[in-house]
Amino acid sequence: MSLDVAREAIEAAGPELIELSHFIHAHPEIGYEEYLSAEAVALAAEKAGFVVERGIADLPTAFRATKGSGELRIVFCAEYDALPDVGHACGHNIIAASSLGAAIGLAAVADEIGVTVVLLGTPSEEGGGGKIDLINAGYFHDVHAAMMVHPWPSERLEAICLAVDHFDVTYEGKEAHASAAPWEGVNALDALTIAQVAVSLLRQQLRPGDQVHSIITEGGAAANIIPRRAVGRYMARSLTAARLAQLRDRLSGCFEAGARATGATLSVSEIGSAFSHMHSDTALLAHYRAAAEELGRSFSLDDQGAPKPTISTDMANVSLLVPSIHPLLAIPTHGAVNHQPEFTSACATPEADQAVLDGAVVLAHTAVGAATDAALRQRLLIRS
Repeated sequence: MSLDVAREAIEAAGPELIELSHFIHAHPEIGYEEYLSAEAVALAAEKAGFVVERGIADLPTAFRATKGSGELRIVFCAEYDALPDVGHACGHNIIAASSLGAAIGLAAVADEIGVTVVLLGTPSEEGGGGKIDLINAGYFHDVHAAMMVHPWPSERLEAICLAVDHFDVTYEGKEAHASAAPWEGVNALDALTIAQVAVSLLRQQLRPGDQVHSIITEGGAAANIIPRRAVGRYMARSLTAARLAQLRDRLSGCFEAGARATGATLSVSEIGSAFSHMHSDTALLAHYRAAAEELGRSFSLDDQGAPKPTISTDMANVSLLVPSIHPLLAIPTHGAVNHQPEFTSACATPEADQAVLDGAVVLAHTAVGAATDAALRQRLLIRS
């Protein structure tokens, strides 16, 4: 009965959920600047009868929406930040709408099954780490379970979530005329080039699961001026935080090589918070799978033992504190993968709209399952 009531509530809210997904998709905003999107989700939750607190944890684009008063507190995480240049190429518009829908569905039965429903608006998943900000501010400390879905080209129960650091590497040198007196300069771009080559050579000896990505954000002002300043933006990933620390030590040698070879000065500045590896709760995943299969979704790749995709997310940090799941929800992408413009287009189609509704129903049913599975409920409550 509870499952039917939750599903009916989501279906009734369906047009508004799809409209919300389309609005967020049409107004891409980068991390910590999602003013339109955050307000759109918060306002929709308010209209659905939730008590909404805006600007929590001193973050203008974070919010908490609450409904119910049961002892079991279940959180749905809503992401809504976009990527630079390619917009919603990771489908956060679908995430926000499906999490809101799940909250609406669960709220319809919250009193019956003894649940408090919490929808958290979590900004800046793409690099900043809004969930970590909310962890540090205490917004996950009284929570018993947390969940969300993430759009993907295939259906998967979980990914391998790599621990990741984001940081800028800056070299400072000295300008000079590139033709008349280049020896008077200290070439910061050469320093960064040496570092990039050293990192590329290091890659052949990286352990499986270790990854390094980078772009150059500053490299000089004109070809005939020796570059005084060069900046590279890096992401380093590994299977665990401990492994990541070891990788960072090796990368430090590459960066120092650029400074020593050129005489430029080196500084490294961290960006946002470090993302951890993830522990998915297997019992929650079992309820998720059963609910998804009832809608006709298939986990054949998981059953076949296909390699899990590798991603990084601040939901991983939540999972080390709160029993959590972060399954991948399939949408048709016609060969495109996340972070491609074609994936952006795939996130605002009739199939993507159906994924919003499916994701909401499956998450709500997972939460109902957790609340009514006596052993699981007891385990979740014991953590508090």
